[in-house]
Amino acid sequence: MTTFNVARAAMAALIGAAFAGLALPAHAEIKNYEFQLVQPTVKAGADRIVTVRLVDKTTGKAVPDAVIFASRLDMAPDGMQEMVTKVTSMPGTEPGTYRFKANFGMAGRWQLSLGAKVQGETGTVENKLVVTAEQ
Repeated sequence: MTTFNVARAAMAALIGAAFAGLALPAHAEIKNYEFQLVQPTVKAGADRIVTVRLVDKTTGKAVPDAVIFASRLDMAPDGMQEMVTKVTSMPGTEPGTYRFKANFGMAGRWQLSLGAKVQGETGTVENKLVVTAEQ
């Protein structure tokens, strides 16, 4: 009789754990996130700031605390992918914004390539954004 009660208790615990797992909040898929330029143009020159926002496309809300592990800025949109400049990450001014300092050595279209991890999600957010440097 005791063995039967232990088995029933164990079964009830497993069923309860399964239902508890269903109650966890659902996360969006990684494809539902994207970076967006806050300002699509900058002045050509040294130490210019580019600000992007990471957005959950399903809610339209900015996503804070992502870990950006890859950034590259080059002139690929104008056929000069070898024209690369250093990108330095800076603190954002509000939750969900990410800022980068870079030298835009000449006017033209520059491609900012970003790779990031969103907390609680598997996979990587990858975007290529075009920033126009003006004289």
